[in-house]
Amino acid sequence: MYEEGRGTPQDYAEAAKWYRKAAEQGNEAAQWDLGALYAKGQGVTQDYIAAHMWFSLAAAQGDEMSREERDRVAKAMSPAQIAEAQRLAREWMANHGK
Repeated sequence: MYEEGRGTPQDYAEAAKWYRKAAEQGNEAAQWDLGALYAKGQGVTQDYIAAHMWFSLAAAQGDEMSREERDRVAKAMSPAQIAEAQRLAREWMANHGK
């Protein structure tokens, strides 16, 4: 609702807050949405490492679109940034039992 302004004023920061709550609980769609906000810098500071991490987590659950977006974002990243995003995704999965 907040991302698209449906029934409420558009507010990307508020959308990011709610996507994060769901993404941290393992919701694949919210992980994709949060990754997209980070990739675009909408409601959050643009952060390709965070975008790659959230796209990777959703892709690990079988979401093909997340895999494609992760690979697209990776083209704008250095190898060190990609390695950092991969490390963060592995840590997240280890800490959340996924």
